[in-house]
Order: sequence, then C-alpha cells, then structure tokens
Amino acid sequence: MTTIVVLADPPAPGVASPGLAAGTPLSEAEAARLYEAMLVDVCRTVQAGGADLLVNYPPADRAPVDEPERALRDALADELEEPAEARYEVQVGETFAGRVGNTVTHLLEEEGERQVAVTTPAAPFLRRDHVGGLGMSLRTEEVALAPAWGGRVALAGFTEPIDFTDAFAAPAVETLAMRARDAGLSVDFLPRQPVVETSADLADAVAYATARVRAERLVPGRTVGVIEDLGLRAVEAGGETLTVSRESDNS
Repeated sequence: MTTIVVLADPPAPGVASPGLAAGTPLSEAEAARLYEAMLVDVCRTVQAGGADLLVNYPPADRAPVDEPERALRDALADELEEPAEARYEVQVGETFAGRVGNTVTHLLEEEGERQVAVTTPAAPFLRRDHVGGLGMSLRTEEVALAPAWGGRVALAGFTEPIDFTDAFAAPAVETLAMRARDAGLSVDFLPRQPVVETSADLADAVAYATARVRAERLVPGRTVGVIEDLGLRAVEAGGETLTVSRESDNS
C-alpha cells in the first residue's frame, strides 16, 4: 500500500497559504477557510484512493498557533471517512525539501514502507483514480511525478530515496527527475494537476472548478463549496490573464 504524506499548516488566518490572500479579494480569514477546504479534499482523496494518510505538521515554533497538531486534527476529525486511520507526525527539517526528504527517507528506510508519496493541500483536484494510478506506477517505476503548472509538482512518489537537498528548486519537476536519474532510478509521469498557491493559481482554479461544475464532472466538494459561498469567479484582467473577483463586484 502507498503512504501519502500531506505536508500541511494549521488552517489559521495568516498561517495557512498566505499567498492566497495576496493580490486577491480574499481576507486572511477567507484564505484560511479555503485552505482548510483544500486540506479536507486532499486528505479525503488519499483515503478514498486506498492509500494510508499521514498528515505532517510543523512544530510549534514554526506555526504561530497553539497546538498545531490539534488544529489539524480538529479540522479533519468530522471530515474523513476513517479519521482513526490517519497518522499525524511533526515535520523535521529547515526547508520544504528537507522536510520532504526526512519524511520520505524515514518511512522507506526505517519503517519499511514500499511506496511513499508527498503532496500538500494546494493540490485539491487530485482524485482517487490519481492515487490509484500513483500506486500502479510505483509498482514498475521508482519515482512518479505529477507535474503542476509553472514547473511545479502536485504529487511526488518514491520507492527509493533520492538526494533531497534543494530537490524542489524551480522547476521542481525537472529537478526531481534529474535527482532521480542521478540516483539511477526510473521516473514516470502522472497526469498534470493544478496547484493553488498564488493569486494566479487561484484564478485558474476558480475557472477550472466552475467549468467542471457546469460540465457535471467530479470536483473537490469542500473547495468548490467555499469558492461558491464566497462568490468567487475568474474574470479577464487583460489579454489572456485571469484574476479573481467576487460576483457581487460584477453585478
């Protein structure tokens, strides 16, 4: 079975994905609410896809809230199909790459896991079939990457560790693939996925979510619910650039 690690911050204003509030109509509280919805959708997808869920949270000195683990447990307790099956462990490392590397290496080498993958709440459009596809890919290949827009990575899976030092340096998808090949490992690529980290990402995500709703296709339910409740829509900002607006601003 695959263990999927979700590196997550407590869903508190000013702590959770501050990039969602910068340059958008969202307040810090609304950005935190959207982040929590994406966290729920990602974690639900991990369990629905048959993978083991490990929520990796920052230590208290890096998360200016009381009890980061408790904040995440409270956010997920009533949302997961199997809340008791979720594991919670503190992050170790000074950088994102270091935290990923420490967790993946520990699980593979110390706990004997055969397949370990890493994602974040910024990837709410992951579906259960993507989780299943990851597991299938890692049966024959040693590294599997789901590219995201802008050269980023939405999901990265491993059966063997790599040199994780600066492994997520932009463009992360290229850097990770090169590190895998440097280690003599094979690499597969999964379907491209959106990630929602910046104002531009949010505009793309709102447009994509709205399109999927209108096409009656599967959507990340909690995330779309918040988008609709906040009245967010993607509008042209000049040329092919999109920005986020509220429906009330365009009525």
